[in-house]
Amino acid sequence: MAQYVQYSRPMVMHDIEPYYRWEPFYQSDTDPQSPFFGTQYNYDLFTENIYGYYIAPGWDFFGSETLYLKILFVDYKQSFGIIELIGEWNDAINNDIMHLKRNVIESMMAAGINKFILMGENILNFHGSDDSYYEEWFEETEEQDGWIAAINFREFITDEWRKYNIDSYINFGGTLQLTEWRTLGPRTFFDMVKRLIERRIALT
Repeated sequence: MAQYVQYSRPMVMHDIEPYYRWEPFYQSDTDPQSPFFGTQYNYDLFTENIYGYYIAPGWDFFGSETLYLKILFVDYKQSFGIIELIGEWNDAINNDIMHLKRNVIESMMAAGINKFILMGENILNFHGSDDSYYEEWFEETEEQDGWIAAINFREFITDEWRKYNIDSYINFGGTLQLTEWRTLGPRTFFDMVKRLIERRIALT
C-alpha cells in the first residue's frame, strides 16, 4: 500500500505513490480516450522531481514543473473522472491551472466527462493568480450539468483558494473532507460525492 508521509520530510516524497487499488478497474495508460494513453512507466527508475526531490514513477507529467497527477478512474457512462494530485499548485509562476485545463481536462471533456473529483491530500502549497481558467472550466462543466469537487485539500490550501475566488467554481471543504475514501470502490465513492454536491446545489 502507498505510504503517505509527513510533509516536513520532503526527502521521502518518492515514497508517495498514486493510489493503486482501483487499477484493476481502470488504468489511464490503457484507455484510448485518456490524455496519457500509451504512457510507459519504468518503476525502477526515478526521473521526475519537484524542487529536486524525486517522486514515484507512477505520477504523470502534464506540463507543470511542480504539480503532477494521476487519473485514478474514469466512467464514461456516468461522465465522471477522479484525479489525484501531488506537489505544489502554482498558478502565479507556472500557470498550473492552464496546463491542467488545456492538457488534461479538455481532453477528458472531449470524451464526455463533465464531473471531476480532485484528490488533494498530497498538495503541499498553493500560489494563486487570476481565476479565468477556473471560471472557464466551471462554465463548461455547468453547461453540461457537471461540477468540480476537491476532496481532502488542506485547510491552508483552501484558505488561499478563497482569496482568489476559486470557491466560486470548485466545491470543497466541510462534508467533502472524506478521509476514508480508500475503503470505497470508485463508483461508490463517486456516488457519495455526487450526493454531497447535489445537496449543496439544492441549498444554493
